[in-house]
Amino acid sequence: MRKAFLRVIKMAVAVYLGLCACLFIFQRNLIYYPQPRANTTGITVLTIENGAERALVSSRPHDGDDAVLYFGGNAEDVSLDMPEYAGAFPSAAIYLLHYRGYGGSSGAPTEKGIVADALALFDLVHAQHKNIVVIGRSLGTGVAVQVASQRPVVRLVLVTPYDSFTDIAAKHYPYLPVGLLLLDKFDSWRYAPHVTAPSLIIAAGDDEVIPRSSTERLRDRFQGGLVHYVVIPGAGHSSVSDSPNYLALLKSG
Repeated sequence: MRKAFLRVIKMAVAVYLGLCACLFIFQRNLIYYPQPRANTTGITVLTIENGAERALVSSRPHDGDDAVLYFGGNAEDVSLDMPEYAGAFPSAAIYLLHYRGYGGSSGAPTEKGIVADALALFDLVHAQHKNIVVIGRSLGTGVAVQVASQRPVVRLVLVTPYDSFTDIAAKHYPYLPVGLLLLDKFDSWRYAPHVTAPSLIIAAGDDEVIPRSSTERLRDRFQGGLVHYVVIPGAGHSSVSDSPNYLALLKSG
């Protein structure tokens, strides 16, 4: 009986370790879902050379000091957002970054590579436009916070953000040590205290992906008085932008 019990324990441990190994090996396939670039109407495609990689940016050029940088979700073709952002910010230049492996950008997505491309994009845009609003959605909020903590943005907007990507992974894999296994953690909590720009956080009232507690922890990381926090009642993680107030919020901050 004792030997049989030990065999069961060993098998359980082996299965558990196997699950940990699978999550570690395939984690980026579970995080990133690269999409092709579908929208070419009225879009200028910029190229950012960053080492051996090439990141593409869907853009709408516009003269003047104002520009908007947008970092999207993990399964988003940001080119499809151009009509929305061009309409919301008619007097600003618009820049939508295609992460590595997305929309024709080379390479494979990693936190380090995406953030490097985002910073390079900011520097390129800032040479022409001094007033830059940075917007991040879902996965992209972790990118936007890092950019805002290191560059002189005039306003930061975070749509359905998280304190750390570990919070999301823990929700989906509660029995695995995700904090030890994750390679791309997007620890926004590290960077939020260093943001000095006025910031807007938009949370979905019925977000089924990102725990509200994670969003609220991130809110509390910012310096006092910087954050305007809005919850859109009844909105889900993917449907938050369907709210009739969504674009008005983006514009008003």
